[in-house]
Parts: sequence; C-alpha cells; structure tokens
Amino acid sequence: MNKELIINAAPQAVDIALLEDKKLVELHSDKADSRFGVGDFYLGKVKKLIPGLNAAFIDVGFKKDAFLHYSDLSPYVRSLLKFTRIAMNGHSEEELDFSKFRVEPEIVKTGKIAEVLNGKPNILVQILKEPISAKGPRLSCELSLPGRFVVVTPFNNIVAVSRKIHSTEERKRLQKIVESLKPKNFGVIVRTAAEGKQASELQEDLEALIETWKKIQQNLKGATAPTRILSEEGKTNSILRDLLSEDFNRIVVNDKNIFNETKLYLQKIAPEKVDILSFYSNGSPVFDSYGVTRQVKASFGKTVNLPSGAYLIIEHTEALHVIDVNSGHKSVSNNQEQNALETNLEAAAEIARQLRLRDIGGIIVVDFIDMKLPENKRRLVDHMAGLMRIDRAKHAVLPISKFGLMQITRQRMKPEMSINTMEVCPTCEGTGKISSTLVLEDEIEKNLNYLIMQKHKGLTIETHPILYAYLTKGFPSRKLKWEWKFKQFIHLRPNTSFHLIQFKFFDKMNEEIKL
Repeated sequence: MNKELIINAAPQAVDIALLEDKKLVELHSDKADSRFGVGDFYLGKVKKLIPGLNAAFIDVGFKKDAFLHYSDLSPYVRSLLKFTRIAMNGHSEEELDFSKFRVEPEIVKTGKIAEVLNGKPNILVQILKEPISAKGPRLSCELSLPGRFVVVTPFNNIVAVSRKIHSTEERKRLQKIVESLKPKNFGVIVRTAAEGKQASELQEDLEALIETWKKIQQNLKGATAPTRILSEEGKTNSILRDLLSEDFNRIVVNDKNIFNETKLYLQKIAPEKVDILSFYSNGSPVFDSYGVTRQVKASFGKTVNLPSGAYLIIEHTEALHVIDVNSGHKSVSNNQEQNALETNLEAAAEIARQLRLRDIGGIIVVDFIDMKLPENKRRLVDHMAGLMRIDRAKHAVLPISKFGLMQITRQRMKPEMSINTMEVCPTCEGTGKISSTLVLEDEIEKNLNYLIMQKHKGLTIETHPILYAYLTKGFPSRKLKWEWKFKQFIHLRPNTSFHLIQFKFFDKMNEEIKL
C-alpha cells in the first residue's frame, strides 16, 4: 500500500490529507485559532466536585469547564498532585530531581473523587478529548508522552510491549532493552513501530521524551492555573510520528515554514525518508493537483455514491450515526443473494473509509441489504472487522442482528469532520442546492457506462449549453474520450431550458431513458 501525505497551508488553517493508494482516507484540519488539542498538558484548577457522577469540573481556560471522571484520575494521582505542588513552588534542586521523587500509594479503583481532590487543588491534566458541541474538553490524569517507538508514563516503573508485536523473542528483547534504559519513576510502553529497532534508536526516543517531561516540570514553576503547560506536536509531525512506515512514498507541502519543520523532524526520526518530502510551488492549489478536492466533494455529504452504482445514505442524530446501504442499479448476477453480498462487501469498504475520513465516533448503526445465508453474514462481519483493523481509533464491530443491522462503536476524540459539499444554484438564485460540479463528469460517465452495459445503442446526451461546451471543447474532448472508451458514437445536444448541471439520456428513437 502506497501512502501519501498532502499538506495544504492557508492563513486560517493547515489541512492535511492522507492518501492510501491515491484514495483519500483521512482529512485533518489544524486551525490557527484552535486552543485545545488532544495530548496538550494544562495546569487546571478544580472548580466543582460532583459526587453523584464521581467526577469533577476543572477550569483549564475554556468557556466550559472541562470534565474529569474518577476512572480517568490514574492510580498515581496522589503522586501527580504532589508533583504539581512541588514543581509550581520551585523547591530545591533535590526535590525537583524526578529520579528522587517519592511516589505516593495508588488510589483504589472504587474510591470517591471527593476524597482525592478535596480542597480543590491545582492539578496537571492532559486533554483526552477536544471540546465537542457545547461540552468542554474531557481530561485525564493518566499522563503519557508519545514518541515514535515508545510512550512514557510518569509515576510508575512498568514496562509493557505492544500486543501487535507477536514474536515472543522480540517482545522479550525489547522489554530487556527498555528496562535497562529507562530512568526511575518512568513507565514505558513499547509501540509496534519499535519492532526490530536497535537499542540506540530506542534510547534516543526515550531520552527525547524525558527531556519533554523536564520541560513540563520547568513550565510548571511559578505557573498560575488555568494555563497551558505544553502543546502536543503539530498535526503534521504527530501524524508522521504515528503513521510513518515503509509504505510512505510521498509528502507534499505547499508552505516553506512547514516544509522546513517537517524536514527537520524527518531528519530526526527517519533520515532515510527525507527524500520523499517535496515542496509544492506549482501555482494551482495543491489539493486540486493531487485530486484531494474532487475526492472531498464526492465523499462528504448525505449521499455517497459507489463505483458500481450502489450508494450510501449517512444520517447523523444526537445519539448515533445511521448508514443505509442501497443497491441502486447495481447488477452483478441474476442471483439476488449474490448481488446483496457483493454490494454489502463493496459498501463495507467505503463505510470503513468514511468512518476514518469523517472521524465519526460513538455508535454507528449500518443497515446492510438483507441476506438470508448465515455464512454470507459471517463473511460480511469478518470483512468489516478486517477493514477496520487499520483504524487507529478504538472500535468494536458486532455481529449482524436478527433485524439485519450491524452495530459499530468507535472512539470519539474530536468533533466529527463535516464539510458542506453543496453549491448555491445559479439558476434558482440561491433558493435551492445542487451537487458539486466537480463530480458531474464522473456521474455522467458512470451512467453512460451503465446504459452501454444494458446494450443501449445510439445514445444522445442532452445538457445545458455551458455543460455542452465543456464536454465538447479541446482535443481530445470529453465526448471523444468517451467514444474511444466505449467504442461507439455518442451524440450531444444543448438545451437552453436545462439548469446548469442537468442532463438527460435519449435512445436512438429519441425517447428519454429513465435512470
């Protein structure tokens, strides 16, 4: 699988598109005025304890107080409170030496938050989820510093290795290396990317994270709550840190500053990958040149069309997302069960992509086309589970219920990515909306392909004059390309009564073909 990262910098935000085999699978937006990001560290002030919820509201500077549940406190929260107090007051060098820090006893899982946060102290917290809708951020006291190969967790001495590393010998090797390298009072989680890496690479990654922790300690000195203590790396670097692999073959940036920052970061974490980075200065928008804009317009919105003619309807409610799979005019065979299976398998691939692309979280209910055979239902569930394995968000796929519905849960970390793909119609002066013109040519070609497969001959396409001019201009024109592709003559004729993107098909008897 070939992966490409296309980065489009603008004054308002930096948009980052991840392509897998030229297909858009993730879209991130790093807004210039964004104040909260997952992984940021804040010095917060406990404002209100809610015994009924066993939770607290923490002031971290957002218009809504952030939410901290007892389950997110961390067993080492007493050590964290002590550390925060010492670091803020800037006591002696010996007290600030973290290797000599005396860890407090762990709290019990079934305790009360009022017993731990009594007195409403200041506390170092980490953003677990960004503000969503009218809710404030969700916080965690289980602090973690992610690197490329390891994740450091202060106040404990536990060493764990990713379960995705299956080799017992490799797991033992990595655990032995990390145990010999890590300082006191730091736990370490070895990431999947560490598989096969040398001790020197792990040590370099670990030392960088220890330095970050020292910076947090320095920033706490004399700080007044609420304030941000340390920001997570920029979106570009964090994506590279988590995803960079042998599959990456291109990173394109259209901003010189981000290009230089990314180059420095690549030189630090993967010098062998510096050559895949390139600066884009070709005048036209970088997203247009690499086909991202077209895919965004075609992939967002209520209706998502599939290559075969099937389509998805995606609806969002307050409680959950609902996805309906429709077969359209898809026709694989005369076997209804086989048709349903093929359509559902195709839809599953697009649904897995949509969940990542829109960053849909919470409960997702999918209404697939009904199938009767149990083995086909199992095949669909296994296929969906396999497609979801590459998703970095925590998720679960449940078997198809007796009502023919599949339930999926997916971790919600930030607001869902929502892009308006509708354009104001120039014909009705803004009173209605039409689909994006970027995908109109593809839509006509798809319908043309379907009609020719149905053995239609002598087809005529009737369009608005502007669309007619677009399809017939240049050499070779779009019309000529279609004739070469489908090996038959195709008639085009303008109709001034049509709106801008309206088109119809007529057979050789000049009778309209209903699609």
